[in-house]
Amino acid sequence: MSRAANPDAIVGINWSSTRLRAYLIAADGALTDTHAEPSGVAGLTRERMVEIVATLARRWPGARHIYASGMIGSAMGWTDVGYAEAPAGAAEIARLARRTTIGEVGLVIVPGVACRRSADDAPDVMRGEEIEILGTVSGDDGMIVLPGLHTKWVKVQRGKVVEFATSMTGEIFDRLTEKGLLASMVAGEGSPGTAFEAGIEKGRAGMLGLGALLFGARARVVRGDMEKADAASYIRGLLIGADLADWVTLFGDLANAPVTLIGDGDACRLYARALDSVGIPSRTVAPQEACVRGFLALHEAADG
Repeated sequence: MSRAANPDAIVGINWSSTRLRAYLIAADGALTDTHAEPSGVAGLTRERMVEIVATLARRWPGARHIYASGMIGSAMGWTDVGYAEAPAGAAEIARLARRTTIGEVGLVIVPGVACRRSADDAPDVMRGEEIEILGTVSGDDGMIVLPGLHTKWVKVQRGKVVEFATSMTGEIFDRLTEKGLLASMVAGEGSPGTAFEAGIEKGRAGMLGLGALLFGARARVVRGDMEKADAASYIRGLLIGADLADWVTLFGDLANAPVTLIGDGDACRLYARALDSVGIPSRTVAPQEACVRGFLALHEAADG
């Protein structure tokens, strides 16, 4: 449904490699309309990007403030706007945002965030997640976790992303259980329970690396030590448990800090259960809510 937009309204577009989600946000912060489609940047020509943006402009005519985050600002997107170096909050990200046009529509493309971790001197990058983090971060120090194919563990201080680590837990599970060695060993996606918590314990212990632990899951089923119905839950637990161990290694000063989870799917629920099982409190924020607040924070910083 088309809705006329007040000139002071904000359009926020989170455009990843696989999907586009867009929000029409009133000047007072109320979400008034949304649009989503499986038109990820990775599969689009520049001509198709122009068509999609033009369609959004017709859907929400009159809006003067349009922001686009995610892979649209990468080398595979419309233009590479680079990264804001951490520590980075709304002001630092807004400062590097680039005004451009896609077709005949003027908009601002948001940079990602890059860091170099203090514990291991390793680089890491994010694109798109920074908007959700801006919409969730407060003045308090803590951890924000975005579970998914590539889970982000983000240390925040005084309203800024300080450093972070990306874990491929979701993609590892999907690839190994869809076509990999473990495919014939699992049934389902995994759920909280005894097998899941056993996996968390093994993964957190750090006695063996993930390569040995994951093959060990297969051996447990083959030898009858574990039911096939429990294998997916156990493997999920191994992967998330290893994540928890990495968190302690990399961000030990916040090893027991409350965690804010951004997500609304099964992966988010599993991380919440895993944190609870080791005595770490968490709260969950829906991605849409985080995005809306994040685009508002970015707009306020850009206007300021």
